[in-house]
Amino acid sequence: MNKDTWKFAALGMFLVLMAAAIWVYRPVENRLTRVTVVGDSEAKVAPDTAVVTFAVVTQGKQAVEAQQENARRSEAVQKAVEAVASDMKVEVKTSDYSLNPEQDYYSGKMPKILGYQVRNTVTVSIDKMDRVGTIIDAATAAGANSVDGIQFVVGQSSPAQGDALALAAKQAMAKAEAAATAMNGKIVRVVQSTEGGIDPAHVEASYSNAAANAVARLEFERKPMTPVRAGDQTIRSQVVLVVDISVE
Repeated sequence: MNKDTWKFAALGMFLVLMAAAIWVYRPVENRLTRVTVVGDSEAKVAPDTAVVTFAVVTQGKQAVEAQQENARRSEAVQKAVEAVASDMKVEVKTSDYSLNPEQDYYSGKMPKILGYQVRNTVTVSIDKMDRVGTIIDAATAAGANSVDGIQFVVGQSSPAQGDALALAAKQAMAKAEAAATAMNGKIVRVVQSTEGGIDPAHVEASYSNAAANAVARLEFERKPMTPVRAGDQTIRSQVVLVVDISVE
């Protein structure tokens, strides 16, 4: 066997060994199965925040007249709420404001402006559920003539949210482990963990404008407190896990 023949034989052996090494040490991902699982949890807990939405509605022949009256009454409402909520965590903020002409469309070809209406919507958040009625009474007595609604919510910072999320994560992992067992494999890594986009549940309680107007006509110190009960809220959490399972 001449020298060139030995070279070709050695090169062939080298290529065979390289191919064998590539097969043995091929990337682990080629032997993995990727699985997506979902975990859900649900629990009933007491709400920790109440959100009440009031509105101060005023009218006037001139826009500035309606605006000034609305500003006066809105300031009175804010001060009344802050006074009765001095011992609790409270947030008062304007959520909407509008100024619109009141028009007569039937007196002629062109609509006639009869006056102006101003609506200032204020949202009040408090952390004591047993004081919601007191807040409503104080606001309506001070000048709020519309109560648009009440929401009872469980905040994202509540421990109940974390507990529900942990339970959903455990359920998702249990499903992933069951899938790995069924495939005669094992979980080698969690590729991705995503919290589902399920908002905290909330319940709305209605409080009619007629009732608000009636309350506003009463003397605040002498009228009974408006009864409001929150009840338990349903907290739902969802976790999506993507895992790699090594199959033997």
